Order: sequence, then C-alpha cells, then structure tokens
Amino acid sequence: MSKSLQAIRGMNDILPEQTPLWRYFEGTVARLLDNYGYKQIRMPIVEFTELFKRSIGEVTDIVEKEMYTFEDRNGDSLTLRPEGTAACVRAVLEHGITGGGQVQKLWYIGPMFRHERPQKGRYRQFHQIGLEVFNLDGPDIDAELIIMTWRLWGELGIRDAVKLELNSLGTSESRGRYREALVEYLSAHHDKLDEDSQRRLKTNPLRVLDTKNADTQAVLVDAPKMADYLDDESRAHFEGLKARLEAVGIPYVLNPKLVRGLDYYSKTVFEWVTDKLGAQGTVCAGGRYDGLVEQMGGKPTTGVGFAMGIERLVLMLETLELIPEEISRQVDVYLCAFGEEAELAGLALAERVRDQLPNLRLQVNAGAGSFKSQFKKADKSGALYALILGDDEMAQQVVGFKPLRGQGEQQSIAWDALAAHLATCVVQG
Repeated sequence: MSKSLQAIRGMNDILPEQTPLWRYFEGTVARLLDNYGYKQIRMPIVEFTELFKRSIGEVTDIVEKEMYTFEDRNGDSLTLRPEGTAACVRAVLEHGITGGGQVQKLWYIGPMFRHERPQKGRYRQFHQIGLEVFNLDGPDIDAELIIMTWRLWGELGIRDAVKLELNSLGTSESRGRYREALVEYLSAHHDKLDEDSQRRLKTNPLRVLDTKNADTQAVLVDAPKMADYLDDESRAHFEGLKARLEAVGIPYVLNPKLVRGLDYYSKTVFEWVTDKLGAQGTVCAGGRYDGLVEQMGGKPTTGVGFAMGIERLVLMLETLELIPEEISRQVDVYLCAFGEEAELAGLALAERVRDQLPNLRLQVNAGAGSFKSQFKKADKSGALYALILGDDEMAQQVVGFKPLRGQGEQQSIAWDALAAHLATCVVQG
C-alpha cells in the first residue's frame, strides 16, 4: 500500500476555520500601515543563493544550516527566501527606486523558509509581515517603527503581554572594536563555553551573547558591554530613540545581549518578546542596517526595518482568547428556499440585497433539501438570521425573517424593504 500523502514536516495547511483569524490580523496590520504612509511591495519567494550569502553573512546559522537551496535546470544555485530584507533590498536596487536619496517606506507579506526543528511557534515554512525604510537616517524613523507596533498591540489587545527590548550595535567600526574585546575576553574563558559558542567565537562572536546555555551565560556576566564601545554618533542616535519612545509613553528594557542573528544590523536593534508562547518568545524584531545596500552593490543608503511572525501573533491571540466574535462568524444571513420557483426568486433577491449591502455576508442554500435540513445548515453556518422563501412567501412577495441566535419572533418582510431591514438588524443587532 502506498504511503498516504501529507504535508512536508514543518510546513502546515491553514484550514478554513483558521483563516478568518489570519485575515483579521493581516487586515488590521495592512490598514495600520496604510494610515502611516507605507506602500506594499511583493517579491519572489526564490532568489539567487548569493543574495543571502552576501547580505545575511556566510557564517550565520541561517546560511550555514537552515536555507533551502537547490540547483535549477540552468545550473544556478537558488534559495527559498529565509527572510525578506535582502530580497527587498535587491528589488529596490534592481528597479532604482531609492536612487538620488528617494525615501521609500515599504512593507511586504508572505512565506519564508528555514530548515529548523519544527516546534510550537517555529516552522520550516512560516509567514512574516516586514517593513523596510530607505534613506532616512535619524532616530525618528526608528521610533516610528516601534510606535506603529505599539499601536498594533493596542488594537489587538496584547500590550500587556509583550515587552520591548532595545540595544545599539553602533557603527561597523565601533562594533569591530567591541568584537576584538569580546573575543579576547571569551578566549580567556574558552573551556567554560558550550560547544556551539566555541564555534561561534571563531566565526560570529557577537552571537555568543545570544546563547541559551546557562554555563556560557554565567561567563558573559563580566564580559565587555557594547555600550562602552559605542561611538558618539551611535550613542546620540540611541539617546534620541529612547527620548522619543519616552515622549510617547512606550516602556522598554535595555538588553545589552541583544544582537539579532543577521550580520547586516547596525545601531538600533529591538525585539518585542512575550512569555505567553513558551520558548518562542520573539514576536517582532528588527533594527537598522545602514551599510547593507552598499554591501550589496548600491550607493550608500541608510535602512531600517522589522519583521513580525504571523504564526506566533495569531497563536498569541488564540492563547489569550482575544479573537473578536465577529470574525468567528462567517455568515450573517442564510437564505432558505423551498421549491424551484422560490429558489429562482431567492437568487434574484439575494443579488439585489448584495447590490445594496456589499459588505453583508449572505449565503444562499445550495442543494435544495427539506425545511428541517436547510434550517440545520443555516444554524451550522453560524448565521445570525435565516431568510425563508416558500409558497406562502412567494404569493405575498415577502420573505420570512427568523433570528437564529437570540430572542425574537419570525416576521415577514417585503422584498423591497429587506435590504433596509437587514442593514438595521445586522449592524445594530
């Protein structure tokens, strides 16, 4: 017997009962970004492998261990995108939309791919919403990104469940000086480091700061601090960011060990973290990458951005039971018709109502059926009201109107008055 077909491990179907919450979350974010003046960009999910090696860094865990890379029929090495920033930078360079200092405030949404060990909140195909801003170099735009996320958490009702962590990595020069001091310190404690940190010490020593190993964390207590190596420009930038967050009233925690897992970050880095999702605590993260565009072949262009994980934020809404009641209901009104003449009249009536109430979720029964079976389907649909068209209603050119979720008697509504009645009941009821 052949093996049953199933999805690849770590790549999940999003089923019909789940998609309303996804659409609610995505729609909330999209409206927010529209209001702040961001424009959507859509990039391919497959890029040349070299793009990610040049941008993310060849010695990062993502490039070394996690990318889905393959050779196509032309012999080119291609990779399913593991993150969105590199692809967005490639797109703006290719199309020249940041040339001449043009400010671009962009956002994107879609799947990313990393070959990680699947667990709750961490998958091999996962979805992100990301923002990238080019040619703005002040702390004001860094603050705007964080302020937008703070407003989003408020709209979703999760402000009390998240915490903002901040750090500054300085310029490449100050970070280089810090790296030397950190390597010197860690090398003196080499035997106390875990195996993974010993490897990172040779390739990407700043990532040692991000270790979860308790013994290595104990070593790091007395390690040099990045703040002591910041140049004046980076220090002023960071103070400007903190001042703006304080002016708006956004609480934050300074985390000197926050380095992020990508080579291209500089100056501001931040993470929104939660303790509601177990080990997968980061729900949104980003920072500044002023040297990335030049590193990828463009002219010097400042950049800053972030990405948020849709799976984790949807999971948080479910965990905290913050799903709005209206999105769990897919149907407002269900029309039941009995007999071919009523079915034809019902179709025409439904389309007239849709013309007048384009946002009404009106489902017309399909597959005929008895009075009992159609009402059973109406109830299962979750609709607030059922409309009834039978011989009596046809003769009087009315429709039966029956509440399904609350008190109220069935009434008869004239066909030409139905849309107005539904507008009152569905909106106010």
